[in-house]
Amino acid sequence: MAVKKGGLGRGLSALLEEMGSAAPGADPKAGASSLPVGMIDANPRQPRRHFDEVALNELADSIRIKGVLQPILVRPATEGRYEIVAGERRWRASQIAGLHEIPVVIRPFSEADGYEAAIIENVQRADLNPMEEAEGYHRLVKEYSHTQEMVAAVTGKARSHVGNLLRLLDLPDDAQALVKMGLLSVGHAKAVLQAKEPASLAKEIAARGLTVRQAEEAARKSHNAPAPKLAKSAPAQRDADLEMLESQISETLGLQVAIEARGKRGTVTIKFSDLDQLDRVIERLQG
Repeated sequence: MAVKKGGLGRGLSALLEEMGSAAPGADPKAGASSLPVGMIDANPRQPRRHFDEVALNELADSIRIKGVLQPILVRPATEGRYEIVAGERRWRASQIAGLHEIPVVIRPFSEADGYEAAIIENVQRADLNPMEEAEGYHRLVKEYSHTQEMVAAVTGKARSHVGNLLRLLDLPDDAQALVKMGLLSVGHAKAVLQAKEPASLAKEIAARGLTVRQAEEAARKSHNAPAPKLAKSAPAQRDADLEMLESQISETLGLQVAIEARGKRGTVTIKFSDLDQLDRVIERLQG
């Protein structure tokens, strides 16, 4: 869905403000009604995949004492049921707390708009793990034809942050799992992407507890490892400045780059594993 001035393109909070449910200084329950928790279904396509049990129980304890202070946002679904657009944690915690009804704001989102709003609401939160956030951005790009600039605008994030998170999707599956578990930071992941054997470096970082700087050094060294010696042949010597330039370009693009010089001529090779990576390279080269 294209970003619209005054709509989702200004973020979910702006949309709700225009609909009368988030006006500055207004009572957060103004315009809200209540629905039985059993009539509400979770959004099957929201980015969040993990709900911390301890945090949910803490929120449930607070709800038992103070109630649900902020209504959840839902849209009409089918056969008298409603689907959550924003507020699934509150809905889950309310069930733990034993509530039979929960305050809601009902908005007539289409299915597509509801899914887009759910993604935006989730990636604006600070407690998603980086892979969940990256997957949310990716869906905005692929399913709703957003550019990275548009994603940054609707989520309130920096363009560079969006780009760095999307690069995490180029990690091997094992490395992505380590990011989800908190064993690799985004800084570690950027170093892993530069390594000759990303999966191997990811496991080494997790096993040895390497710092980001140590991981970056290991990634650089992985490209400079001596090649196996062949019979009656000596290893070729490479120009140090050329290697540094190769490393810098690899870091900028997030892809493996090889430079071969032959006198005043040569070739630059950029390796990519899928068309998404190629699209990102073309986007960067075009500025």
